[in-house]
Formats: sequence, structure tokens, C-alpha cells
Amino acid sequence: MHPAFSVIFFTVASGAGFGLFSLLFIADTFKLGGGFSREQLIIGGLIALALIVFGLLSSTFHLANPKNAWRAFNRFRTSWLSREGVFAVVFMPLALAYLLCIWFDAPLWLRELTGLLSAVLAWITVFSTGMIYACLKTIRQWHSPLVPANYLALGYASGSLILLLGAVISDLDTLPYIAMAALILSVAAVLKAIYYFWISSPGLGPTINTATGLTRAKVKLLDTGHTHGTFLTQEFGFQLARQKAGLLKVVVFVLGFGLPGLMLVWVFNQQGGQVAAIVAVVGGIIGAAVERWLFFAEARHVVNLYHGAQRC
Repeated sequence: MHPAFSVIFFTVASGAGFGLFSLLFIADTFKLGGGFSREQLIIGGLIALALIVFGLLSSTFHLANPKNAWRAFNRFRTSWLSREGVFAVVFMPLALAYLLCIWFDAPLWLRELTGLLSAVLAWITVFSTGMIYACLKTIRQWHSPLVPANYLALGYASGSLILLLGAVISDLDTLPYIAMAALILSVAAVLKAIYYFWISSPGLGPTINTATGLTRAKVKLLDTGHTHGTFLTQEFGFQLARQKAGLLKVVVFVLGFGLPGLMLVWVFNQQGGQVAAIVAVVGGIIGAAVERWLFFAEARHVVNLYHGAQRC
């Protein structure tokens, strides 16, 4: 698939925003590291909402006619894209209600209820984003429960690093935030490694025989139907050299997981903690962006079989 910057920005930014908001609620509920102040919670929540809003807005730039984006809400029963949009819209007023409860010192039960509902909706929304791709049987690299699991893990990993930076700036006890970020980063790294191993397994995926349903003898494609590039070959036939893909996967693990992990140790040792936390956030987000670019670039749509590719 041809990687679109708008979709990459959308999935990385909104995933980090939803992850940050959910983890901020946990930090507030359990007063991790001594607990953020009211003003700090509001700022953190607004940063999370800004990431979500800008991410969602950027996704419309991938549409041929962005003004028709509202139509995505019409197919809630059958479309994961529609469910993602509906859940994101429902999340917004609940998240704002939670922040207002913090600001106006609302009863604890109301504050906890709105925060919990917001955190659950954030989780469901990111899961729905992953399922947009995981439900597509035509792309083997996406049709797996590993896809929504990776979307959740990477979104929450980015959110945990941003939250750690907030804890360092707020001069809280960073140990709980370091432990949280280390755990989520470890889970995300393992899931990503499993995913890369799975998509690289030889002999998997459709062939021209299974695509046509003719399995008694080997099918030979005599004519691809065109002499130049088409929309299908340009959008669904993106080619990525195996060596380049391997190098980018190394970048994902070095910048997305290794560098933030090293910075967590630096923060733990209280040596330039704020600088280390900033480096962890930047490295984690760049790593997530490279991972998302690879996620699209390595996808092989079954339609390629009808244009000369003998295996997706």
C-alpha cells in the first residue's frame, strides 16, 4: 500500500493522545508519584485532546473529498471506520466533562465515572482504528489480531513516555511512571517483533490460483491488462526493497524502543532527567512514525496478483 502522510500522522498522533489521556486518568486515580496538581492534570488532558483532534482532522486529508467525511458515521453496524468515528465523537464530551470535574472540584464519584468512561472509550477507539485494517481479508499483512494489539501497545507506549515527561517536569516521584513506561514499551516491542516474524513467514498468503478459485492446475497470467501504471498499481502496488525494509525495522526498534528504554534508565538515575525524558518522547514518536510507514508500505493487496505479482 502507498503510505499516506496524513494517515501516518493521524494514527500516531491520535494513538498517543488516547494513550496519554487513559494513563493520565490512572495516574490521577491512584495518585502515582504523589499525584499531579489540578492545573497539571488540565494541561495534560488538553495536550492529549489536541493530539487526538489534530490527528482526526489530518485523516480527512486522505479523502478524495474531505467535506464528505461525515458520511463515515452512517455505517456503525458494519464498518470499523464508522465505529472509530462514533467512539471518538462520544469520547470528546466525556473527556471534557472529566477535565471540568477536575477544575471545579466535582464530587469524586462523578470525576471517577467520567474519567473511567473516557479511558474505556479511548481504548475502544484505538482498537477500532486497528480493526479498520485487521478486518481486510484482501491484505494478509493486516488480517490478524496482531494489528489492533500493536496499535494499542504503540499508542499507549507513546502516551506513557509523554506522561513520564510530565512527571519529570512536575517534579513528581518518577519511579511509578518509569515502571509503567518500561512495561508498556516491553509489551509493544514483543508484539512488534512477533508481527514482523509473522508477516515474513514464507509460503503464506494468497496466490493467483486461490485468488481466481482455480486450484486444479497452476494458473498462468497471460495479460496484466495495461501497459502503464494505474490507480490500482500506484495505490495498492507500492514496492519496498527487502533490504530497505530490514533497515527501517532496525530503526523502529532502536529509536522506538531501545532509545526510550535507555532514557528510562537515565531518568531513574536522576541524571539530566528532563533532557532524557524529552529524548525518550522524540525517539518514541519517530520510531512509531517509521513503524506506521512500514505498516502501510509492506502491505500487499490481493489485487496485485492480477497485475503480475504471483504472491501477495
